[in-house]
Amino acid sequence: MDALEQLRTNRIEKAEKLREMGNNPFGNDFIVKNTIDQLIAKGENLNEEELEKLDQNFQVAGRVIAIRRFGKAGFIKIRDRKAEIQVYVAKNLLGDNFQCYKLTDVGDHVGVSGSLFRTRTGELTILPSQYQLVTKSFLPLPEKWHGLTDIETRYRQRYVDLIANPQIKDNFIARAKAINYIRRFLESQDFLEVETPMMHSLASGATAKPFSTHHNALDMDLYLRVAPELFLKRLVVGGLERVFEINKNFRNEGISSQHNPEFTMLEFYMAYATYQDLMLFTETMISDLVKELRGDSKITYLGQEIDFTPPWQRLSLLDAIEKYAGISKDQCSDKEALLNKFKELQVEIDPQTDLGKLQMELFELTTEEKLVGPVFITDFPIAVSPLSRKKDDNPDFVDRFELYISGMEIANAFSELNDPLDQKERFEKQMELKAGGDEEAMDYDADYIRALEYGMPPTAGEGIGIDRLVMILTDSQNIREVILFPLLKNVD
Repeated sequence: MDALEQLRTNRIEKAEKLREMGNNPFGNDFIVKNTIDQLIAKGENLNEEELEKLDQNFQVAGRVIAIRRFGKAGFIKIRDRKAEIQVYVAKNLLGDNFQCYKLTDVGDHVGVSGSLFRTRTGELTILPSQYQLVTKSFLPLPEKWHGLTDIETRYRQRYVDLIANPQIKDNFIARAKAINYIRRFLESQDFLEVETPMMHSLASGATAKPFSTHHNALDMDLYLRVAPELFLKRLVVGGLERVFEINKNFRNEGISSQHNPEFTMLEFYMAYATYQDLMLFTETMISDLVKELRGDSKITYLGQEIDFTPPWQRLSLLDAIEKYAGISKDQCSDKEALLNKFKELQVEIDPQTDLGKLQMELFELTTEEKLVGPVFITDFPIAVSPLSRKKDDNPDFVDRFELYISGMEIANAFSELNDPLDQKERFEKQMELKAGGDEEAMDYDADYIRALEYGMPPTAGEGIGIDRLVMILTDSQNIREVILFPLLKNVD
């Protein structure tokens, strides 16, 4: 029997002893009347004499995170969802109840009832008149409490990670607050929150490789959605002029520090607006969010200061390439010059690739990671924007922007294509690409064309990656630090 299994066996034996004493090691009858932060707020500024006058019996429960034993007395430290506090346990005060304390291990959940006092070192402490072990933990927490450092184990056993590394919990509290703030902001601007299907009969809404599944009863193939875009725009057609959804998207792509196949996206649509309007809207929403969560417009992300004070920089895609890749805008419009640039960079690329896709490939290869931002990159090639409205003055490009912060794409937005004939041609082009082996190309959505033929008003739409935004807000280097249960490869 290895050491861990021996510890587990010992704890199971302690649970049996508790049962023999008439104490259920998994009881559910302890009534919690206070959180630990309430006790701290009540007593942190009171001296010993003032604490004695409180004459109040507090009832709290939490996980034991430390134990110090001294024979007939000892200390434990317990933590609940709000805070942690010390408890002084003495046999002369608890009587037979003291045996429960003796059978307590780090990791157990206990409930205590008692008053507050200060130790000789001045630490605010609970003096319990009742002590109850309410949940016995069979497996020990990581050694020395902060012992869970292996990255893979942390992600696979998030339940232990949250206990052993309390700062990780702060990431997910910040995430919840960010989503709540965004929801309130959008609702204040007269947006309606909606839910659209997660399973689609067509692979559409964005250029990405989908996950596929099959519905047995209907005997039909389905795809987990890559984006809710086409359903949300159907709602705009129907008269819901401002809609948003915060939900999951699924893309059958690689895993990296910035990518998880299942991720959370905010997507919203605003009728009678342009992508220019959405730049102003996004500046306000995100800069206000940063101040709300971090208390300042300037924050540090991975050692680099980022200033969210509006207005943010705006650069066209070709201007950005010219600035960071060492190739002029004129050369960017010359396919031969672009292919030579890829040769110079020692990157293999199909010479039959569309000019617009070459421009996008070069941008992603040379420019993205250098965009500290926040910066809006505008005016994307039509070849990589099948749902965006063409620019009136240059139909090779579209009214679109992507927001970059610290080299990461955080948002994608555009003035929506609402011309059904143009959209039909774009879908047909996507089908040609799909027939040629492009796994990310969209399916032809005839119903969406029909929806557009009923008339979608001029509209602008945007998707914001919640996970990446939270990475920046919490100074997290890896997307797995802000996803509670990231997708991981199975282990034996």
